[in-house]
Amino acid sequence: MPRVMPIALMLAVLAMPAAAQNMTFGGMRADTSAPVEVAADNLSVNQTDGTAVFTGNVVIGQGEMRLSAAEVHVDYAEGGQNRIRALRASGDVTLVSGPDAAEAQEAVYDVEAGEVTLIGDVVLSQGANVLSGDRLVVDLATGAAQVQGRVRSILQPGGN
Repeated sequence: MPRVMPIALMLAVLAMPAAAQNMTFGGMRADTSAPVEVAADNLSVNQTDGTAVFTGNVVIGQGEMRLSAAEVHVDYAEGGQNRIRALRASGDVTLVSGPDAAEAQEAVYDVEAGEVTLIGDVVLSQGANVLSGDRLVVDLATGAAQVQGRVRSILQPGGN
């Protein structure tokens, strides 16, 4: 496993189109005040524009939440690299929180809003139930999630 690098704060996301399905994501809510840890094969920092790019087997953790991807771009808030504004992940993106998991083409974590958005071919699994759509928006404080765009679901009798 790659070496874990603690970083001041971390993760980021976006939002919205049409047809939507509401649910909760993760048996536990994400602790948005918890420290963020990042592990990756490589890191490139640009002091001029306040960005960093993690590449190769990137894993980001905050509390019970884990986000993995091939590449993650970090945008720092004004005032330096001690506050992260947003993270944008791409390439085999997987988000896991408690017993729930979601996959997508890309993800954005808006640290200040406490919101993660998964975009493109989103598949959410909660136990034996599966839900898919074009976009998944998760409020990390409440665990509330919304799936949008050509939503399809497979619900198993008797719940999870």
